[in-house]
Amino acid sequence: MDIKAANRDGNTILSVNGRIDTLTAPELEQAINTEIVRGNKKILLVFSGVSYISSGGLRVLLATAKKLKNPGDKFGICGLQPEVLKVFRLAGFTSIFSIYPSEGEALATW
Repeated sequence: MDIKAANRDGNTILSVNGRIDTLTAPELEQAINTEIVRGNKKILLVFSGVSYISSGGLRVLLATAKKLKNPGDKFGICGLQPEVLKVFRLAGFTSIFSIYPSEGEALATW
């Protein structure tokens, strides 16, 4: 898995590529937590390059949502591939997370 961080207008964009499974989920969690510790509380995950997510990856996302629930915080996910979106739907996560078709559409609503 590869994670690239960028900052756009005060928003942290984490572009994730590869599989998010039991082995790589801690890496994603570390990347997100690093941004939160730095004071970045507006985080968008770009999953257009994610082909698979396990329960371990879903747990990381839930933990992040709990950390970013204060007024002014933002947490969203965009660019879900069909297979990953299917997992989100089956797990009921489409009603828990802010999911956007693209990065531009996510940032336009923030």
